[in-house]
Amino acid sequence: MSIKFLAEDDRPREKFLLKGKNSLSDAELLAIIMGSGNREDSAVELGRKILNSVGNNWHNLSLLQISDLMKFKGIGEAKAISIAVALEIGRRRAAQEVPEKLQITNSQESYKILLPYLSDLQTEEFWAIYLNQNNRVLGKNKLSSGGINQSVVDVRILFKSALEHLATGIIIAHNHPSGNLKASPEDLKITKQISEGGKILNIQLLDHLIIAQNAYFSFADENLL
Repeated sequence: MSIKFLAEDDRPREKFLLKGKNSLSDAELLAIIMGSGNREDSAVELGRKILNSVGNNWHNLSLLQISDLMKFKGIGEAKAISIAVALEIGRRRAAQEVPEKLQITNSQESYKILLPYLSDLQTEEFWAIYLNQNNRVLGKNKLSSGGINQSVVDVRILFKSALEHLATGIIIAHNHPSGNLKASPEDLKITKQISEGGKILNIQLLDHLIIAQNAYFSFADENLL
C-alpha cells in the first residue's frame, strides 16, 4: 500500500510504518499519542489546533496543565495524561547522557559478558555478540539451544541478526555442560563456516568462545580463527 492512498490528515500510524518516524509532522506525532480526535476534527487536525495554541512549540506544550489540555474538545483526562507523560519522557531523555557502549578488547571481556547466560546450563546454547567497527557492543542474543552434547546454529540466522544490528564484527560462543573446554571437530567446522561467510558480508568473526562454569576457551587466543 502506497502512502499516496492515505488521506492527508489520516492514519499517521500507517505513515510511520511506511515512511518512518522522520516523515511525520509534529501534529501527526501528537495524533498518535492521542489516538483519536473528535466529531469535527481528525486526530491530526486536533493535534494542529493544540500545537497552534502554544506557538507550535513542544516546550510550551509541556507547560500546560492537565486541565488546560482538557479544554480542547475531544481531550479527556486519559488523553491529557498521555500527552503529559509523552512530554515528560522526552524531558527525561533529553536530560540523560547517551550511555557509552561497552567496548570489547580481549576474550576475558567477552567471557564476562556471556558467563551469566552460559555457565550453569545443563544443555548447550549458542550465543552471539554483535559489535561495531570500534568493537563496541551493539547487542547480543541466543541463537539456538540443543541437547547435552551439541547445539546447532543456522549460519543464515546468525548473519541476518548481525545485519539487523548493523554489525561489522561478531563474537560467537557456546557452552560445554560437561566442563570439557576442548574444541570438537564440529566446533572447528562451524567456526570456519561462520568465518568464511563473514568475509562475504564484510562481517569479521572476532572470536569463538567455549564456556564452562569457571573457565573458557578462546579460538582467537589459540590462533584458530
